[in-house]
Amino acid sequence: MAVSEDAGAGLAAKFAVMRRVLDERQWRVYLGTEARALGYGGIAAVARASGVSELTVAAGAAEAEDEDGLGALPPGRARRPGGGRKKLEDRDPRLRPALRELAEASTRGDPVVDVTWCSLSLRELGRQLASRGLRCGKDAVARMLREDGYSLQGMSRVLEGKQHPDRDAQFRHINAMIAGFRAAGDPVVSVDAKKKEQLGPYHRAGRSWRGKGDPVRVRSHDFPDEQAGRITPYGIYDIAANRGFVSVGTGCDTAAFAVSALRLWWRHEGSCRYPGARRLLVTCDAGGSNSYVSRLWKHELAVFAEQARLEIMVCHFPPGTSKWNKIEHRLFCHITRTWRARPLMTAEDAVAGIAATTTCQGLKCTAVLDDGHYPKGQAVSGQRMRYLEDRVIARHGTHGEWNYAVRAAPRPAPEPEPGPAPAGRCPQHALNHPALTGMDPASLLALAAALEVPFAARREQSGHLRRGRRRVNAIRNGDGSNGHRRIDVTDHVLALRLREHLRLPVRITGTLLGVDGTTVSHAAGLARELLAASGLPLPPAAPPPAARLRTPADLSEYAAAAGITLTVPQTRPKTAKHTRRQPAEPATHPT
Repeated sequence: MAVSEDAGAGLAAKFAVMRRVLDERQWRVYLGTEARALGYGGIAAVARASGVSELTVAAGAAEAEDEDGLGALPPGRARRPGGGRKKLEDRDPRLRPALRELAEASTRGDPVVDVTWCSLSLRELGRQLASRGLRCGKDAVARMLREDGYSLQGMSRVLEGKQHPDRDAQFRHINAMIAGFRAAGDPVVSVDAKKKEQLGPYHRAGRSWRGKGDPVRVRSHDFPDEQAGRITPYGIYDIAANRGFVSVGTGCDTAAFAVSALRLWWRHEGSCRYPGARRLLVTCDAGGSNSYVSRLWKHELAVFAEQARLEIMVCHFPPGTSKWNKIEHRLFCHITRTWRARPLMTAEDAVAGIAATTTCQGLKCTAVLDDGHYPKGQAVSGQRMRYLEDRVIARHGTHGEWNYAVRAAPRPAPEPEPGPAPAGRCPQHALNHPALTGMDPASLLALAAALEVPFAARREQSGHLRRGRRRVNAIRNGDGSNGHRRIDVTDHVLALRLREHLRLPVRITGTLLGVDGTTVSHAAGLARELLAASGLPLPPAAPPPAARLRTPADLSEYAAAAGITLTVPQTRPKTAKHTRRQPAEPATHPT
């Protein structure tokens, strides 16, 4: 029978509600049951009211009548296999080879593994396929790429570059040092400088909960503002206590600023947390303000160690391994999380954000503002570094450039080594040999000691007569020479004995003593005069050699024959006091 218009309107209203809650199969069967309930003409009436094909309604009625037909489809399917439109790649066999050709030209990934990815976007691939006359949407492109083994990939930061051959050994050494210090109850800190932050209304990554339509408004560009300034947070992370301390500096990131942050930590927290500690372990990077090659870093650590009465042990991570420093992933990452979506308008805002950083594992932070001035380019002299290396810094046996201790008190100064003989002369002990002086060495030294007092008195008297008054300047040396002594009383006696025993020329004797020949003549005469005036008994002397020594070669040959190791300095060539002036070439004049 025919369905009235009112009944059709009621069916349409009912169908509009049910279509939203039924899937394709349920919708089809439901329409079939309604058509069966209406009887003759029900299929056409339901098709008009629902807007679907009469074939669909008839198929639903058939499935509703046949109980076996309801379960003929596999679970989860609304149609029999093969139903619906065919895929684009099935309708056009050229599509998949063309897509593979485009993808292979921009393929990335490890050729050994199965996962690869394409650097072109889905829409770009679709546009390039359309330029070849093959129309394909981005969803179909994505489906075919996944079937060919491609996936959507991001970058992975795993390449570390060139690695130091002793990297792992240094890691084991640092871990052993940390374990030893923690077992002894001594403090262990990890230090580093966080990246500089620009103050002002600048964008920061992350999102925060705010009222809808009321985002934080910041500048569209990140151009630096010199007036607003920048900050440099330097962190100290206490590994055992899980506590962070950050010094927010407004100046330059120098070694002086880094040690100042360490000093502030010790003053505010370290000395209170470890009252009986006498040593401190510092683990840090190999570069930056705490670089292992920085002279200023070691100088400032030495000053801090002396002030705090602490022996500071320093262990640097190998170059290129800063991300293994514990402060990076136990303190700085949480500070970045606290700062997310918050512009740092002032340095006080940054300090407050750091102080509010906490974690569920118990991390707490302390932040202070350091507005001190730390200029760049501070130099440490070589003399200061030699002092530190000799008396303050103790380097470990393995990689001493990375592992060293800065002592609280300097080591005692080493005993000064005997200085070398003055340049251009032979040592006294080498000249005081019986073969050269004809006397026993002990007797010659005793004779020189006996002449010490009359020698000094004679020199002081001659100086007084020459000046016409008493000495005004203080005597710097014990012999009254005021720091300008050339030869002492022992050299005077040696000059006399070398002249008398070997009959050496004054020029060769002066070369041995490092003085001029006229000085040798004066010294030998003064020694002879003092011996005569003192009345000292002269010890017996050996007879002189038969052959007279006239040249340095003769002296060297004689010393070698006597078994003496004697290096005769080179004598300076004689220079004429007056040289004859060469006549000038006659001038030529044009005729």
